[in-house]
Order: sequence, then C-alpha cells, then structure tokens
Amino acid sequence: MTTTSATLERNIDTPAARKRWTVAEIEALFELPFLELVYRAQAVHRAHFDPQAIQRSTLLSIKTGGCSEDCGYCSQSARNDTGLARERLMPVAEVIASARAAKARGATRFCMGAAWRGPKDKDLEPVLEMVREVKALGLQTCVTLGMLKDGQAAQLAEAGLDYYNHNLDTAADFYDQVITTHTLQDRLDTLDKVRGAGINVCSGGIVGMGESRTQRAALIAQLANLPTPPDSVPINNLVQIPGTPLAGAGALDPFEFVRTIAAARITMPASHVRLSAGREQMSDELQALCFMAGANSMFYGERLLTTDNPDADRDDRLFARLGLRPV
Repeated sequence: MTTTSATLERNIDTPAARKRWTVAEIEALFELPFLELVYRAQAVHRAHFDPQAIQRSTLLSIKTGGCSEDCGYCSQSARNDTGLARERLMPVAEVIASARAAKARGATRFCMGAAWRGPKDKDLEPVLEMVREVKALGLQTCVTLGMLKDGQAAQLAEAGLDYYNHNLDTAADFYDQVITTHTLQDRLDTLDKVRGAGINVCSGGIVGMGESRTQRAALIAQLANLPTPPDSVPINNLVQIPGTPLAGAGALDPFEFVRTIAAARITMPASHVRLSAGREQMSDELQALCFMAGANSMFYGERLLTTDNPDADRDDRLFARLGLRPV
C-alpha cells in the first residue's frame, strides 16, 4: 500500500479526527472504483446522519438581474445577454407569502437570494425584516446577498439569520476562467465575517464548468479545510444558460458528479451535502445514487433563482419510491 493510500484509509476510518485534506488525497478518493467510493461515503454518512432523512430547502430570488459581477455561469449578470429582466427587491409581504407556501409544501429552510455584488446598507434593512418575519414562521432562514461589508454580518445575526450562503464556486487555479470581477479571497473574507458573527456557513461550488478532476478535488479540499467545514455544502451541476460564457461547456459525466458528492461527504462528514442546481436535468436513478453517496439535503420547489427545479410532486414521488423522509 502506498503512503497516500495508507493515509487515505486512515482518514476515512477516523474522519472526525481529520485536520486537513490534501488535493492528492481527494484525487485518490475520486480514483477509487465507483462502487467502493460510494460504499465508503455511505459508511461515513451513516456514522453521522440518518440515511433516510433529507433536509429540504426552498430558494427564492428576492432581487433578480442586473448584477455587476461577470460570473460566467450566471444568468443574472448585467454583462451576460440572457434576456433576463432586471427586477427590484421584492416587497416584504410577497416574500413572506412565498415562505408560508414553502413551509406548507414541507420545506424547513427558506433561502433568499439577491443579485448584488454586495448589499448597500439601505438595501439590507428590508432584508433584515424578511429574515425576522420568515424566522417567526418557524422556518430556518438563509440569505445569499454577495460580499458583505464590515458590520453587516452582525446585523444579519441580530435579526436571527441562521445561514449565509456564499459559494467558493471553483478551484483557485480555475477561478479567473470563470470570474474576474472578484477573487476567491474576496469570498473567503465574507465567510470569515459570517463565521465571526456566529452565523452558520453555507458554501459549496459548481462542477461541470470545464474544470479538471484535479480542480474538482481542489475545490473540495478548499471547503473541507476552512477553519470550520461549512454546515451546508451545496454541490451544483452547471445549468448551461444561453447567453452566458459557459453555455457551451461540455456536460459532466453523471458518475463523476456522484464521485464529487461522495468526496464531499467523506471529507466533510458532519456537513449537510446538498443537491442544488442541475437537479431538473437529473434522472431519479442519478439522484438516488447521489443520496447513496451521502447527499442529505436538496432544494425543494419549482424554481431556483432563475432556473427550473423538479416540481414538488415529482420529488414527493421519488421520496416515496426510495423510502426517504423529509426533515
């Protein structure tokens, strides 16, 4: 057995004791025979979670379009000609009505996303009210607002925010091929502010953007080696949107996507690993493999910001077929 293999075995057997993962170790996970990797991921998953329980979140775009960033995957960038109309921040009452409907359908977390580089102080005030009102409904609250300035995370925490989503998106050495208007360090700085305010971190990435397997492994390593691994790790499979620079990216092999889920589960054993964008294009069989590989969270509802998601009835039927239960 090689040194890398021996270390890998030790880290999988005692994941709670793991301090840092190297990219080489995570690449070694990707290179395992598929069924062996899924078996190991399922074992780690069962050691930390009920394997039949799936957390369900609903995501609402509270301010759509007109973002100044140039993220190559995004329909909401003002630099991308996707035909998406720019909209103002939704009224608080409409957001609360959507939150009530999401709770009635069975969601336990309500996530609100605004297409900003970062919120201005005047924009933050109504969002704070949304957080307070949604939390009063008995839902967990999450927002994704872009990069935060000093003091803004503390305001969100005071309003009762449970989670702040800020994805790392991709590996450091692939970042400028996807985004040039901010850096990976900018993202890490916002996560530091969120963590410092006592808010749970939700951070993951996007695969299928043309990155290599090594770069997928590097993304997982970056997430797993944060000061504290994210509480929630959304894994997005690129939805190719006409008018964006990544519209012509080659589709990721489905088994490679499952391998990414499994690597996230093994390296972040106590985190919720979430099936996020791209689920509309996934078969029931592929989603079942992802759950077997350790995914235990999903976005629930017909819309994810500006892209389609499976309707709730389809998800309910899938849960019934697989014997899964929402939490």
